[in-house]
Amino acid sequence: MNLGIDTFLSASRLWWLLAVGGLLASYVVLQFVRRRDTIRFTNVALLDRLAPRRPGWRRHLVAGLHLMALAALVLAFARPAGEVRVPRQRATIMLTLDTSLSMKATDVDPTRIDAAKKAAEAFVRSIPPKINVGLVSFDTGARFNVNPTTDHDAVVQGIRALELHEGTSIGDAVDVALDAIARIPKAGDGRPAPAAIVLLSDGTTTVGKETAAAIPDAQKANVPVSTIAYGTPDGYIDIDVDGSGRLTRVPVPVDAQALEELAKGTGGTAFRAESAEDLGAVYQQLGSAIGYDTETKETTDSWVGLGLAVLGIGSVLSLVLLQRVP
Repeated sequence: MNLGIDTFLSASRLWWLLAVGGLLASYVVLQFVRRRDTIRFTNVALLDRLAPRRPGWRRHLVAGLHLMALAALVLAFARPAGEVRVPRQRATIMLTLDTSLSMKATDVDPTRIDAAKKAAEAFVRSIPPKINVGLVSFDTGARFNVNPTTDHDAVVQGIRALELHEGTSIGDAVDVALDAIARIPKAGDGRPAPAAIVLLSDGTTTVGKETAAAIPDAQKANVPVSTIAYGTPDGYIDIDVDGSGRLTRVPVPVDAQALEELAKGTGGTAFRAESAEDLGAVYQQLGSAIGYDTETKETTDSWVGLGLAVLGIGSVLSLVLLQRVP
């Protein structure tokens, strides 16, 4: 039962609450009048035989419930409405993940890539079933892993199969995701379905189109890119730089500024995540924002149901406690 109220569609009808207030005031006045008349009846013994005392709380409880029921029905009459989350229809989310070698860093337990895969799977499973989800990965190049589909299990399998390679091509990844979105059939009125890109990276562009160069393309397509700058400033990996077999420790800090500029330039939101818990929270927030629309829904039925329920309870208590139906 949704009882949330953000507005009333027929607010002028709330004036009927004054009538309920008038009934409450009349009830209170009658209690004082009854007490005054009782005091005037001086033969107390005879009064006890004619009108045995009963706990006053019983009749007050019944009266209070009936007044509450009337108030709830008045609110229903004024057509209350509240905001509710509604799953988007025909929307597309392109999940775009960094698969560069820097994702082997262990500053995020157990590794950046393992934590990223787990969080991405949870994100995909939280998305409403009718929303298309696609997967793009990028390293030395950007590629489709899964075309936009409502088969979210296929996307999860694609995430699990991701492998790491050299290089980071953030700008190219945005273009590949935009290409996938552009191929989605338009609605009957000719308008494209709403779409968004969620891009996670732990580094900076090293090959292909620069990150900022992808902003005009996303703006033209009217597709926001939300970015997640992933990892800590202390992240590093050990790699064989010169092929000698000797490992060299290489720092792999995330370029948060470039990702933030990409998000702001395309109308998306920029996030930072330095742990698996941070990443999970970011994806949860993104799922709520991208996967759902907020609509105003009338909640009259709920308030009518509440009023009738309270009225029914009051009637039953009146019958049990006072041996009469009000």
